[in-house]
Amino acid sequence: MDVTPLVPTGFQLINGYGDGGFTIAGIRHEGSVLVMPRATVAWPLALPAEADAQALLTALADEPRPMVLLLGCGKGMLPVPRPLRDALKGAGIVPEPMDTGAACRTFNVMLTEGRDVAAVLVAV
Repeated sequence: MDVTPLVPTGFQLINGYGDGGFTIAGIRHEGSVLVMPRATVAWPLALPAEADAQALLTALADEPRPMVLLLGCGKGMLPVPRPLRDALKGAGIVPEPMDTGAACRTFNVMLTEGRDVAAVLVAV
């Protein structure tokens, strides 16, 4: 029995993380990233609290706007700073902080469920 999740054509799964980067759709990315269903871009930050809300919203404009933005905070979960949370919520995006590993797994599950999701992932 094949248990490989079905991923719509053109969408990308996160294949792995660690050693300071990520493997996404078979391509290695060093450092922190912003992952969307069809694109991955370098996103230089050490903590999600450093994320600039307007820069995130601009970067997310090229894709269908996600309903959920997973925040992979590194080795542990951290709270989302109020200005970032308020800006995302004002744009109709729910921020969900968690450790980076959980964010990678959750991104894959939500993507295979056909949900609108993106993730900012701090490299570990």
